[in-house]
Amino acid sequence: MTAPRLVATDLDGTIVRSDGTISDRTRRVLVAVEEAGAVLVLVTGRPPRWMPPIVEATGHRGVAICANGALLYDLHTSTVVRHSLLSASALTEIVEALRRDLPGIAFAVERHDTGFAHEPSYRPRWDSTDAKSIRPVEELLADGVVKLLGRHEGMDADELLATAHHSVGEIATLTHSSSDGLLEISARGVSKASGLASLAEEHGIDASEVVAFGDMPNDLPMLAWAGHGVAVANAHPDVLAMADEVTASNDHDGVAQVLDRWF
Repeated sequence: MTAPRLVATDLDGTIVRSDGTISDRTRRVLVAVEEAGAVLVLVTGRPPRWMPPIVEATGHRGVAICANGALLYDLHTSTVVRHSLLSASALTEIVEALRRDLPGIAFAVERHDTGFAHEPSYRPRWDSTDAKSIRPVEELLADGVVKLLGRHEGMDADELLATAHHSVGEIATLTHSSSDGLLEISARGVSKASGLASLAEEHGIDASEVVAFGDMPNDLPMLAWAGHGVAVANAHPDVLAMADEVTASNDHDGVAQVLDRWF
């Protein structure tokens, strides 16, 4: 393809290395993308409160698509520009279905306004000072949730996702971005692709003018939508199988190697 007008990249496992850093080479090419006049979009499953270190590491102060497409976040003003929410009724239906078919599953929610909350049996994996609320899941199923998280300690993420698809059907969008039994659930039709498509349309950019990079199943819709979808070498097998191109791993500047062609 000719030089893309929009560059979209996932963060963790894609431009963020295994040690949690972003290389100087990757940082330089991301700056070059913006200096060339192309739109740079960070597209991530992360909530907005986890974005400041990325802003500092990359210098990018445009917009990010967070929570797997549910939030458009202005990095300059640290504000949510728009959001797509799960309804309380959908949340209740989803939780009931998953409790029925996946005994032992535990739930948490990401809210667009008050942040993270989980039921007592849910065990977060990160060591964080994030403000959080611990309450029975029934008290968490209210309007304002951008992402429902379901964790099962006895299943891997692929197995959990496959089972959950049968249980939930078309009520919501289900995916995962890790290997440790964590299910990520967004409102129906919400994905990294939907968030990116809306932003591209606002800029008058067609999908054929977009290059996107990713590594996990939550990146699949975005890579399929973009004119050129690139997987890093360390990507999930499903991502490697569908990508238009496979580049080097996140630890070997795979994204930068591709962007160096144009920027």
